[in-house]
Amino acid sequence: MSPKRKSSRQTALASSTALLAGIWLAINLYCVQGKAQNATLSRATKSDSEATVVHQKQWPESKSPIGLDPKIEKRIDALLQRMTIEEKVGQVVQPEWKSITPAEVAQYHIGTIENGGGAVPGGNKHSSVQDWVNLIEPYYEASVDPARNPVIIPVIWASDAVHGHNNVYGATLFPHNVGLGAAHDPDLIRRIGEVTAAEVRSTGIDWSFAPTLAVARDDRWGRSYESYSEDPKIVAQYAAAMVAGLEGSGSKFLDQDHVISTAKHFLGDGSTNGGRDQGDSLASEADLIRLHAPGYAQAIDSGTQSIMASYNSWHGIKMHANKALMTDVLKGQMGFDGFIMGDWNAHGQIPGCTNGDCAEAFNAGLDIFNAPQDWKALHANLVREVNDGAIPKARLDDAVRRILRVKMRMGVFDEPAPNKRPNTYKPIGTPAHRAVARQAVRESLVLLKNDGVLPIKPNATVLVAGDGADNIAMQAGGWTLSWQGADNGPNDFPGATSIYGGLKAQIDAAGGQALFSPDGTSAQKADLAIVVFGETPYAEFMGDQRDVALHHDSVESLELIKKLQAQGIPVVAVMLSGRPLYVNPLINAANAFVEAWLPGSEGEGVADVLTGKYDFTGKLSFSWPKRPDQTPLNVGDANYDPQLAYGFGLSYASPAKTPALPEVAGTTKYGERNVYYAKGSAWNGYKVSVGDSNAPHMDYVGTRTTLYGSAGLMLESQADGALHALWNGKSKAWLEMGADQPSDVSREANGAMMLSLTLQVNKAPVTEVRLGVGSASVPVTAELKALPVGSYGTLAVPLSCFSAQDLMKTPTVARLETSGTLDLSVSEIRLTETRMGAACPTE
Repeated sequence: MSPKRKSSRQTALASSTALLAGIWLAINLYCVQGKAQNATLSRATKSDSEATVVHQKQWPESKSPIGLDPKIEKRIDALLQRMTIEEKVGQVVQPEWKSITPAEVAQYHIGTIENGGGAVPGGNKHSSVQDWVNLIEPYYEASVDPARNPVIIPVIWASDAVHGHNNVYGATLFPHNVGLGAAHDPDLIRRIGEVTAAEVRSTGIDWSFAPTLAVARDDRWGRSYESYSEDPKIVAQYAAAMVAGLEGSGSKFLDQDHVISTAKHFLGDGSTNGGRDQGDSLASEADLIRLHAPGYAQAIDSGTQSIMASYNSWHGIKMHANKALMTDVLKGQMGFDGFIMGDWNAHGQIPGCTNGDCAEAFNAGLDIFNAPQDWKALHANLVREVNDGAIPKARLDDAVRRILRVKMRMGVFDEPAPNKRPNTYKPIGTPAHRAVARQAVRESLVLLKNDGVLPIKPNATVLVAGDGADNIAMQAGGWTLSWQGADNGPNDFPGATSIYGGLKAQIDAAGGQALFSPDGTSAQKADLAIVVFGETPYAEFMGDQRDVALHHDSVESLELIKKLQAQGIPVVAVMLSGRPLYVNPLINAANAFVEAWLPGSEGEGVADVLTGKYDFTGKLSFSWPKRPDQTPLNVGDANYDPQLAYGFGLSYASPAKTPALPEVAGTTKYGERNVYYAKGSAWNGYKVSVGDSNAPHMDYVGTRTTLYGSAGLMLESQADGALHALWNGKSKAWLEMGADQPSDVSREANGAMMLSLTLQVNKAPVTEVRLGVGSASVPVTAELKALPVGSYGTLAVPLSCFSAQDLMKTPTVARLETSGTLDLSVSEIRLTETRMGAACPTE
């Protein structure tokens, strides 16, 4: 960093201490803000609905501490005068690196690039720091090559570093936000931001798509774990702290130890109807201001340079098309002078738009399109629309100005290439960084019950059981090495510690003995058992639920607790989850119950507290439900009646008796919404059926019975729960799954999910076999023939291959069809995350 650059920062910014000193006062003002007089009115779009009228002056006023630098603005003026429309458009289009070459960066004048979740160098999620730098460097060099760029504007690179540098092998993984909210420690959040920024910088990356400032108001939402709290005060406080940690403040603002932050997702992502991800928020304007705006006001006051627009709608108007909120409120009333970033293809969800063409989003105030694959078409259409006047040239200049302003504030025009920067290649996952994460784990734990069995006594023999006990992937959750985080194993986390690993180290050191048995069987009698269970990893809409009950192995975990207690062994239950869940039977059955959330890579932080080295300090930042259907449930609601109230949390210093909790019988087989068929039955309201031209549809309801659905197909259940389907070749016949109402898998297709069947080919096909969703299908004959006969394998096809129809209302979610003979056993039908090189089968 040049002395001149440092000096300008010192004059532009207040010190970090001064910046944070007034946070609580400002938060409380924003959270209780009343009506403003002489409100300016504007509409979100052309809608006639009064619900979409925006009273601009009622929104909070914010002020970035950076301020406009006349020298920077003059430098931008000079660049804008030299740039062509094509060069300017290149700055507002962001591809994912997998769909663009370095040469195309120069050809199209691209200004920013991202790596989505799991988009790792060479498809190898064990890629090293060196591999990441080697990936990024050619793109950067292409952007600054004077032979190919009349106007040189360095490209910047973004990554979703949402709980540490979570896309990178060996990085420090912090607890997800839902756990951090329970810590009630803004200084810890600032330090987490600093560590994350340092590890992001080490890989040559400039920019993090964090923090998430959602105020989750319905815990059915699959992104609830990305929310710090249902309480806007905590979210606002943490917004300021995390932005300060990621970007730095004072003389350290966006220096070579820090990265661009992105406050997301503006606005109301945590308030959608039914907790549906990317759904419609029916919140009033007053509630948007009171509940969902304070975090953004604090992020702006702390200096955030990027804000990401949300997928969700507000009273039917997509946020990416909401000019009143993006331009009039965010850039106007709230004084945001950075750039508004789009979410992954979210502009394509606006009626009348496609992923490759959406002037409406740009005119509404979006500055950078997140266009991972369709960026070429988008670039061409934007150029055309500027030239024909559909997009005003002044709007294009404003967007480019904002982008260049942030790049100049960061100093990218003056600093060297990524592989020559002083903080590139610095170690990640260091002991110092992991110590911060371990502290975060300790502070996030919430003790819900303790009948005197905790802390663990020295010299005790402790049996550690449950599928989460020695499972770092499960404790890390989604957004870990991949988008969903569901494909990780024990070899993917060098330097990390499982909960069992942490317990064993401390119990053994204290003179006791730690035994490990996932199913709880042990020849040696234990003094105490610790059972670790909970949710398996998910991200975004794949985590949406129809209720707030625990569905993954809830019954199995309860049986394990009861089995151990029948042997006279007291049990400590430790739950891993991304939200508060109805688990009253498990709380009642256990002698102690700990909510550990999704703690990340440092499982030893759990052991620190269970062994009594540290006391419990975590307090619920979300209200705890007493029934599976008790949602929305938020502090301050009328008739607020939770099982455990917001702020609840026991400790060793202040013990209390947790009474027996009421239990609700017969919870439905919902949850894990990506599963259609597994463990011998259909899930989430789906049904298996068969048919042919003579009998188009016949539901299959048998269990270990034979059903002749038609002349062409016989279907039966095997002893292992798999469906055995035998086509006899007499006529075209099919096996399919659907629900009583059409299904919406459009979000999943946009998110690059795949339809995946775990099956065994008992006899290879002799004629064409097609796999379909709704009315669209693709040939999978070659794929089936490639699977080994007699053993289970996977047939997976991207959902986007079936997009020649309306995937928002498809009658079926899976269909296997052939006219010939075929013998298959199908054990599971579900959606899975995309993999490197996945493509549609060819005709």
